Amino acid sequence: MCPMLKYKVVYNMQGDGFMIKSMTGYGRGEVEEFGRNFTVEIKSVNHRYSDISIKLPRQISYLEDKIKKQIMQHISRGKIDVYIMQNKFNAEDISVTVDDSLAMSYLKALYELRDKFNLKDDITVSTVSRVPDLLTVSKADEDSDEIWGTLSKAIDMALNEFIEMREREGRKLAEDIEGRVQYIKAVVKNIEDRSPYVVEEYRSKLEERINEILKDVCIDENRLATEIAIFADKSNITEEIVRLYSHLDQTAIILKADEPSGRKLDFLVQEMNREINTIGSKASDLSITKNVVEVKGEIEKIREQIQNIE
Repeated sequence: MCPMLKYKVVYNMQGDGFMIKSMTGYGRGEVEEFGRNFTVEIKSVNHRYSDISIKLPRQISYLEDKIKKQIMQHISRGKIDVYIMQNKFNAEDISVTVDDSLAMSYLKALYELRDKFNLKDDITVSTVSRVPDLLTVSKADEDSDEIWGTLSKAIDMALNEFIEMREREGRKLAEDIEGRVQYIKAVVKNIEDRSPYVVEEYRSKLEERINEILKDVCIDENRLATEIAIFADKSNITEEIVRLYSHLDQTAIILKADEPSGRKLDFLVQEMNREINTIGSKASDLSITKNVVEVKGEIEKIREQIQNIE
């Protein structure tokens, strides 16, 4: 009987080629040019699809589509919140005009009021400036290319920091999953080694039971062989083990792929669960059943980790 393995995660990561990214990240960028200052913050959490929410000043809302396209070039999945702040305005962007005719009419009325009632003359610029609609504040024509050039630099800076954090988290996830994949392979090898003995033990136990029941009656060897053949066919787990090894190998390969892999890994975990459940349903051996439970526990831990992968 093959002994149960003692749990141990074996890390087998080599080099820096692992490009798995976590869906959790944060990045910040700030750029000041041409009298404008933009601060960009990007943060994300797990999400089944891509969901980008952008909050930005109303005066540059026309750039929202450009911002989204720039972000989507680097991020394929996750709930992403983007905050854009314009902290400083170019003084040339704002112009103030005076309604001269209104000012003259207002001053004329004040002078008449002063003279008519012999009032103290305390008319000042600040007094006149409080007249409604006297001063009109308007934005001058903006150079949209210049604004986008500055903003896109701040976005790139935030994205670089954001992606770097995602990659760091991704490496940790990949290391953990790779360790569990190696451990599952070892447990499956245990199941594979144990499997041939199950039929032999079934044969011995069946003969013992028949002998106890029939005692001195001769056993029909052909009937016994048929019974054992049926059991061997029902309990054969060779195909499931081969497929399970294949899924584990594919998982290890995908962990090294330079592309978003979360959905692929999620599919493989479902397939691994399917195979180990079938093995469990066919198993009539306590040792194999214990190993199946161990594998299912590790697959579930991998599934939880994969929920964090882009």
